Amino acid sequence: MELDQVLLLGSVVLLVSIGAARLGTRLGLPSLLLFLGLGVLVGELGLDFHDAGLAHSLGFAALVLILAEGGFTTRWVEIKGALPSAILLATIGVGISVAVVGAFAHYVLGLDWATAVLLGAITSPTDAAAIFSVLRRVPLPAKLRATIEAESGLNDAPIVLLVATATSWSLGQGIDGGPVWMVALVILELVGGVAVGVAIGWVAVQAMRRIALPASGLYPLAAIGWAVLAYGLGSWLHLSGFAAVYVTALVLGNGELPHRHATRSFAEGIGWIAQIGLFVMLGMLADPVDVSGPAVLAGVAAGAVLTFVARPLSVVLCLAWFKVPWREQAFISWAGLRGAVPIIMATVPLAAGAPRASELFDMVFAFVVVFTLLQSPTLPWVARLLEVSTGEDATDVEIEFAPLDTIKADMMQVHVPDGSRLHGVTIRELRLPKNSVVSLIVRENEPFTPKPDQIVRTGDDLLIVTNGADRRKVESRLRSISSGGRLGGWSR
Repeated sequence: MELDQVLLLGSVVLLVSIGAARLGTRLGLPSLLLFLGLGVLVGELGLDFHDAGLAHSLGFAALVLILAEGGFTTRWVEIKGALPSAILLATIGVGISVAVVGAFAHYVLGLDWATAVLLGAITSPTDAAAIFSVLRRVPLPAKLRATIEAESGLNDAPIVLLVATATSWSLGQGIDGGPVWMVALVILELVGGVAVGVAIGWVAVQAMRRIALPASGLYPLAAIGWAVLAYGLGSWLHLSGFAAVYVTALVLGNGELPHRHATRSFAEGIGWIAQIGLFVMLGMLADPVDVSGPAVLAGVAAGAVLTFVARPLSVVLCLAWFKVPWREQAFISWAGLRGAVPIIMATVPLAAGAPRASELFDMVFAFVVVFTLLQSPTLPWVARLLEVSTGEDATDVEIEFAPLDTIKADMMQVHVPDGSRLHGVTIRELRLPKNSVVSLIVRENEPFTPKPDQIVRTGDDLLIVTNGADRRKVESRLRSISSGGRLGGWSR
């Protein structure tokens, strides 16, 4: 295809996908499956795509951007308490799922051990794209959501190594060092990737805070560049690039960066583009017409064992140590969505020419479609059934700031969202530091200068000018009042 045709088709697919996302939200269908269906349709209309190696490379690239978006939009204050349980789920939990599904595939489905373990490794990881796009529409306690999101951001590290090892095994090659060495290597790569992510993230925050860029639009680009750099460096060092990019983005997203809100919005847009491109591409790679009935049945059976046996077992064994209530354990088990990652991992043996690789791909494709349709739309209902959600949206005040280069001050833009308890509070009751002032309120696109007794309303945008040294105090005070009401953070 010529370049103009590629641009024409690409723009049409992008706009149709955006419309599909809106339609999926209205109908309660997962948008990711609509993108996958669009890819299948494009493939059936004559645009052939059967390069498993290219799909594998592009899939990994898209996953890097999706993980970066997840890190940028995750708050450290929410995730820090969930990290131990998430790490255990991403390592020991994955191992349990691989063992259970592998045993089922060998003894019940009749696959040889190498292929059975390969199937278990491919299907075990939760998918960051599905988790970030679906779960954040469900009102949940912050720690519960953070546990599931952190697991999906970290479990790709061991899975990449497991899939590569199982693929080599299926090709008749031995496992260097044996299982003990492989477990040690998984831990080493994960820890090393996290360390790289922390280091790159810290350097990136210091650089972006101290270097005034000539245009605000460069800050989001720089942030994405640092995250991708972390992935490349981690992979080059033979560590987990996926863990590195997620942790770097997490550090950046929680750093005191200029134009932080714009950076998060840009990362979210990049994440959507990556998701759309990824699922459309995977849909084009699949050929539903040639998928055999036995492969579909085997995929659904393996998915049932994973969803109703392996996943609950791994959650219980991993979270029992942290005294997580059984209701939350049940929800975490049901919310272990599988999406793009298993299909991407299925391209590894396909590109390597492993025995029964095409059959495995068909099984994984059928499993993802069926169980995403089953789990994703029912998450809000399951959350209410298990009483882990009240149905009320979790809200937080949105704060953006930009440094004023000519003076030592910051200008903050604060948006008051629905449900924020800033609604009804007067300017005087905000109790801002001495050298901080609400200079302007924009209400229904009409700006005005507020007086001390002016009441803040939902939907308002407040422009606050503050001494640069007091900006953190202002931000902390606003978040406290937004969540706790006018007396929130009174002692501070």
